[in-house]
Amino acid sequence: MTTGWSREEVFAALRGCLLRVRALTEGAFVVDVVAEPYGMLVVFRWRKDPNTYAVEVAFPTEPRNSVIGEPMTSPDEWAADVGYRLAEELATGLVRRGRRTVRDGYVVLGVRDAPDPWPAGFYVSDVPLISLRRGFRLTRRRTVVPVAASEAGSWLAEAGMDVTVPRRLVAENRLVCWLQAYADNERGEPFVGQAVASWEDAPRTTARLELAHVQPGVPPQVRAALVRVVIHEAAEVGALRVVTALDVPELHELGFRPLDGGGLALHTTVAEPPSTPGG
Repeated sequence: MTTGWSREEVFAALRGCLLRVRALTEGAFVVDVVAEPYGMLVVFRWRKDPNTYAVEVAFPTEPRNSVIGEPMTSPDEWAADVGYRLAEELATGLVRRGRRTVRDGYVVLGVRDAPDPWPAGFYVSDVPLISLRRGFRLTRRRTVVPVAASEAGSWLAEAGMDVTVPRRLVAENRLVCWLQAYADNERGEPFVGQAVASWEDAPRTTARLELAHVQPGVPPQVRAALVRVVIHEAAEVGALRVVTALDVPELHELGFRPLDGGGLALHTTVAEPPSTPGG
């Protein structure tokens, strides 16, 4: 089955649709749609990440909706369906889990066959710094309340981990991120590691990896996963590089390199941006 639509019609429909919408999902802003010999690139920026990202979109071979399989009657309808699928992929972590290829100044994300971001049996998430409290009387309304710095991560402390540094950073408003690793089961326990990053400078362009810890007996891949998420978190809030005084094998494997004055550094920008998007 073929669509009967020309490539020019498809490209014009996709470009017109996505540039009109611009914001695919929260944090994703479409910059351009670029024609290539065998498909198209949807070029976008992600949060405050300094990289320019792109996703390949193939020309359609049959006019059917990607979700329910119903026929589509026009290139515009197909383009809207592509936008919906891309929004869903981005909202579910494509920038973090997609395979990356640097091409023409873009970081091209592979949608298919993305590797599992966590080692088998473990999960990584943010340490929550807010709590929900029920309102007074017979109301179902809940209020978002910041967790006191002295109480944050209490379950990690109970698991034997030192939370002094992240609590201090919370109190000083210098925390970039505080992550926790735990068993991927119904209870989400035991807690097996943590990683912490702070702001190194006033302009908030450099993040410092302060801590990357896993409990004895936990595979080193869990620490690597924690650091990988720190890098993503730092880039998404505008950090151009991550520095650290830590020196563990996983850092070198992730791309950290020695600094002249000591320590290690990793630049979050992995490609020079193109001079003109789509040019």
